Amino acid sequence: MRARHIAVAAGMLGLLCVPAHAEARDISRDTLAPNDGWAAAEGGTTGGAAADDAHVYTVTDRAGLVRALDDGSDTPKIIKIAGTIDANTDDDGDHLDCSDYATGGYSLKKYLAAYDPRTWGSAKPSGPQEEARQASAAKQAERVVLRVGSNTTLVGLGKGAVLKGASLQVRNADNVILRNLDLRDAYDCFPVWQPNAGGLGDWKTAYDNLWLAGATHVWVDHVTASDKGHPDAAEPTHFARNYLRHDGLLDITNGSDLVTVSWSRFADHDKAILIGNGDTATGDRGRLRVTLHHNTFESVVQRAPRVRFGQVHLYNNRYVVAEDGGHRYSLGVSTESAIHAENNAFHAPGHVEVADLVKSWNGTALHQSGTLFNGFPVDLLAIYNAYNSGSERDLTADVGWTPTLHGKIDSASVADREVARGAGAGRIP
Repeated sequence: MRARHIAVAAGMLGLLCVPAHAEARDISRDTLAPNDGWAAAEGGTTGGAAADDAHVYTVTDRAGLVRALDDGSDTPKIIKIAGTIDANTDDDGDHLDCSDYATGGYSLKKYLAAYDPRTWGSAKPSGPQEEARQASAAKQAERVVLRVGSNTTLVGLGKGAVLKGASLQVRNADNVILRNLDLRDAYDCFPVWQPNAGGLGDWKTAYDNLWLAGATHVWVDHVTASDKGHPDAAEPTHFARNYLRHDGLLDITNGSDLVTVSWSRFADHDKAILIGNGDTATGDRGRLRVTLHHNTFESVVQRAPRVRFGQVHLYNNRYVVAEDGGHRYSLGVSTESAIHAENNAFHAPGHVEVADLVKSWNGTALHQSGTLFNGFPVDLLAIYNAYNSGSERDLTADVGWTPTLHGKIDSASVADREVARGAGAGRIP
């Protein structure tokens, strides 16, 4: 116990000593290389590289991380995460579970009884149990929502830096770097029932592992994002719908712009990456410029990514579709999206066909080249159009732009092998 208190105290001061073998090299002042995707445009992305020594922190618990983040201030800062940090903890570091957040008489049993569609109908939930759910959700949000401000580098030390239960949010901030972090299980204790969602009703959750909203110049690199610990597939069914606990792994919305996501792993999740959050958000035109390269999408059901409005360069990524039949699509082509996909490799079981990799909602175009499907070259666009001409409009190959900000683009087969070995937290060379 005394050793733990010493470690926590040292972490509060940013003075925690980490064994030399835990970090092969100091990556905390690394900046994004020139031409490495959209985040390299218009001045590039440097994160907290300009931080003075007083604003370099090593943190080992939630309390230390909150202090270092400084409520999302713009002060240049470098924050190093050592070990595992659980966002669902109180100020003394003790774990909090859902019952600790429940207030106002909320209980799931009472909530289900109150809003059963057979008696409540299709109206939006209201009244005492919904008010209690909202109050309980607010208590959890105070703990798990962590705001990252401008000019910040947030980096994991070594191969075991984990942030679990948290929703990292980069809102209206510029110049942010997040690297070498295992972000897992942004678990919502209090999902809300939406009777009219999708026609049959559905459960809506509050937290993404990482949310960029109005954020610019952001580099996400060697990050692992998953539901590890609490998969939604293991949750019960209520009102004939899976009782979801997680939203996205990474959402890039609300006019975010100039983002590069590289060498990261998105795994074991339903909705992975959403770029652009609404068909009517016309203010996103000219923004949502995102590069996704050398990432792996493993056992992801959908949104890898789904795009509205943005110019998205998608190259040298690896996709591994689950055997269990949960796959819906990989590339979502939505309103005014302009996806330029090059040299990506897909691995899928026998029941998944090439045409299943793409889904369109009001989309008009998709550029693709160099695609591999189970080791064989395929024309993803031609096959999609041939198989879906009766139900969805054909997509053209002209997305209206050609990427210029990128490093070497390898063949899909070469990238496939490299990404399998190198993507995700703890794998920075």
